[in-house]
Amino acid sequence: MISMTGRGSRPPTRGRGPMPVATAYASRSISPNTSPIFGSPVTDSRYPPFGPVSRPYPGGVTTLDRLAAEKYILLTTFRKDGRAVPTPVWAVRDGDALAAWTVADSGKVKRIRRDGAVTVAPCDIRGRPHGEAMSGYATICDPAGTRRVRELLKQKYRMVGRLSLLGSRLRRGEGGTVGIRVTLAE
Repeated sequence: MISMTGRGSRPPTRGRGPMPVATAYASRSISPNTSPIFGSPVTDSRYPPFGPVSRPYPGGVTTLDRLAAEKYILLTTFRKDGRAVPTPVWAVRDGDALAAWTVADSGKVKRIRRDGAVTVAPCDIRGRPHGEAMSGYATICDPAGTRRVRELLKQKYRMVGRLSLLGSRLRRGEGGTVGIRVTLAE
């Protein structure tokens, strides 16, 4: 006779959907607040909240290091009337500044050309900040600087970065995107 449960001893779900989180964790010796891969706590207490750029954290980590380590940062530019326009972008460390990459004719590039005052904060992919915003000054990179930013993005974001940059180059050409360099205020 063929087993109705299929492979293993797991019973079929019979259209009830995925197993609830509490049930999934009950079968393991870890809690929902623990990383299922490494078994370490999900919240990492090694990094304190953000502070001034020049103040190093334990182990010599600065705010610039922390922002550069984030997957996304919230780059906020300002319109002529002073209204803030926040945009989540990829960011990498470029010497003593942060670097980002964007479409050459985007609104943020126009606002940065007019006035380079910006703020940056760590955020998620949807632009929800999860740290303190830092003020800074942004400049648009020349073609050589933009190529350097692209290479840094390839190193940090690996395959996803390479594919995004390739798609952008095919869609817009080499000059269709520019690098943005943000120097944080002290």
